[in-house]
Amino acid sequence: MGAKSLTIGVFDSGFGGLTVLRELLPLVGDAHCVYLGDTARLPYGSKSRETIVRYALSSARFLQRQGAELLVVACNTATALALDELRAALTIPVVGVIEPGAEAAADACREQGTTPGVLVLATQATIESHAYARACAALGLEATEKACPLLVPLVEEGWIGEDGDTARASVTAQVLRIYLGEALRDAPESRALLLGCTHYPLLRTEIERTLAELGRPLRVIDSAQATARVVARILSENGGAHGASTGIGEATCEFFATDSVRKFERLGSRFLGRPVGEVQLVDLGG
Repeated sequence: MGAKSLTIGVFDSGFGGLTVLRELLPLVGDAHCVYLGDTARLPYGSKSRETIVRYALSSARFLQRQGAELLVVACNTATALALDELRAALTIPVVGVIEPGAEAAADACREQGTTPGVLVLATQATIESHAYARACAALGLEATEKACPLLVPLVEEGWIGEDGDTARASVTAQVLRIYLGEALRDAPESRALLLGCTHYPLLRTEIERTLAELGRPLRVIDSAQATARVVARILSENGGAHGASTGIGEATCEFFATDSVRKFERLGSRFLGRPVGEVQLVDLGG
């Protein structure tokens, strides 16, 4: 009988965390990944810190019951407001998305030999937490934070040109141009741009194009990619039985949502980059 596959739990308040899973799958060999979207209780960003901690703990414990041996908090709000409580409550490794993103931005600045400044794009709730600013400051980086509240609904509505609808895509492009123009004026010394929301990787190409058009082709750092690399490093440092591999098909996935499973199946496939298949409904309570 072969060795038991590692089980990795991944959770988010909705669909965005699937971009983290998308980056993770090619790096974790034959692992089994269990993803939970807490869609019944989103958005986390409008809730109190105490409520977010409660939601995050219930999601994490559900994934532990599914056999998770490592937990990825693929949600910026939950990482910002509940990571310490999760690490204190669980007996398995817990990885959030903020520290890996900040570390990748610091590496990018060092590689360029430039002024250690980074521009962070994120949702209003994440920006108000200043979690990225603190993580960057701990690494000697000065972070300029920019809230971009319209980007998440535009991505979820599919206004990103994937279906050939150039009219809708042009709306998103114009919104991006406004946000980035404002942010760049506030961050003249920044040399890297950190995507501080797991929805934003779907806009990366347009972001890079807009930066070039504005004359500021910053190095774009994807916190989803950075988080996946940290998870792979942890696994490698702890035995390597489930080390890096190629081919998304080698890892298996199981999906749960707390509401709207049909919507999850439809939108999730866009974020994951492949069909998610059946999504199981689970009730985690209030």
